Amino acid sequence: MRRRVRSMSLEEQSGTQLGEAKVRCDACPVMCIIKLGMTGACDRYANLAGELIRVDPHILLERTVSRDGELVPFSQPADWDGTILPPQRFVTAIGAGTTYPDYKPAPFIVSSEVDGVDMVTVVTEGIFSYCGVKVKIDTDRFVGPETNAVRVEGEVVGHVTTGEYGSQMLSLGGVHHLTGGSKKEGRVACQALLDLCNGAAVEMQVDGGATLVVQAGQPPIVNGTTEQRMRVGCGSATIGIFARQWLGKVDEVVVVDDHITGVLSEHQAGKLLDIPPTGIRLKGRRSTPGRYFQVAEPGTGWGGTNISDPLDILGPFDPKTAFPGLRLLMVSTTGEHSGYYELDESLVPVAKEMPADLVGAVDKIAENCEPAMCTVLFVGGAGGSLRAGVTDNPVRLTRSVKEALTKVTSGGAPVYLWPGGGITFMVDVTRLPANAFGYVPTPALVAPIEFTLRLDDYEALGGHMDHVRPLASLGDTGRRQVAPHAENPWPFARGPAGRRLS
Repeated sequence: MRRRVRSMSLEEQSGTQLGEAKVRCDACPVMCIIKLGMTGACDRYANLAGELIRVDPHILLERTVSRDGELVPFSQPADWDGTILPPQRFVTAIGAGTTYPDYKPAPFIVSSEVDGVDMVTVVTEGIFSYCGVKVKIDTDRFVGPETNAVRVEGEVVGHVTTGEYGSQMLSLGGVHHLTGGSKKEGRVACQALLDLCNGAAVEMQVDGGATLVVQAGQPPIVNGTTEQRMRVGCGSATIGIFARQWLGKVDEVVVVDDHITGVLSEHQAGKLLDIPPTGIRLKGRRSTPGRYFQVAEPGTGWGGTNISDPLDILGPFDPKTAFPGLRLLMVSTTGEHSGYYELDESLVPVAKEMPADLVGAVDKIAENCEPAMCTVLFVGGAGGSLRAGVTDNPVRLTRSVKEALTKVTSGGAPVYLWPGGGITFMVDVTRLPANAFGYVPTPALVAPIEFTLRLDDYEALGGHMDHVRPLASLGDTGRRQVAPHAENPWPFARGPAGRRLS
């Protein structure tokens, strides 16, 4: 978190005669008094010749379409006649400014005509003290006990939450860490959230667990090791997927997994393939046939357990069923760990070189694993006073959103709206333009949010109609046009209820 102000660049000062005036910034509750040529505590607003200016550009999304409504690709088909329409633009809230004090209308309330329908987009950079991120880490390695604290620079910024299929989950930020602890805790938590949301790497430590480096869209680093693969499934699921491919090549397969370890001969898949019992015995708690819980403690070894030798989870083979020369494959759920064994005369597994046909089967597991990645979802509650920047009767905005008359986006990216009260939304930070998030040292995150609806619906919900301005009036000064994210729907698209918002 950069708390000190900085001098403006020569480009920012060029051609300007600086005077002696100071300016007070009212973009957030800090209310900085900014000297000439300096920026405020957030580095987003500056004093240029006695005028308060926004340092970062205001971002507009722009795309070009042909007359049949299709996007114009870079390489055109031979039958395209070259006719294109003027670029379509969508006003994002990135760089738009905020509505503090909250009684003010939103910085930009912009009208446009799309497919013959009058539309309005209301944009503001919301100041979110009530916000956090949900982090999905694709790894079967143990990162730490559930509910244990996650620390950055020694400060608690969140906790480990319930693990999901093949991924470890963190819940970071939130109002209690931003404002409910010490000043340092709030500052560190805010900086960690800002970095994560803007795609930077953040190193964190889990109490009683691993050291992690998390970066949105990048592989996680666990205790200094970069993860390569997300597991294909639990041990039971892995057997269900690959049992047929092992048939005839091996007598028994054990898929080691911290959650559910699978045993081929006992598993329903093995029964349907007529694989005979092998006399194998596993440690742990047997669930249903071929599925075992708690074969070892969680860890960073085989299948997310704490073992380095897979034979540690085996008990003695049943001499009534097992036989010398029995072929045994042991493998993890990612294929990262594997070993081939044959029983000796004492029915003890002995490591052998893996046959070539089994090497291919293990490689098939790895092939079916998706690349490990970190996912960062920003979660913010927009049910507070920023709604006053949209309408003088904020509950009508909430109802309009719930009724799908108003479409919510963040930096032009689609959001998931949580059911229930308020406007609580969640967005994948990699779907926004670069550096879309800011902060204020209250501390709080600054995140873009846009509300798009028909102009007549906006008037009906008590919108600030006297502040509506046409898109063409904005101009390009202080603004930057960027292409929309390739995976994002165009913000002027059909709403979730089927009513066309354009």
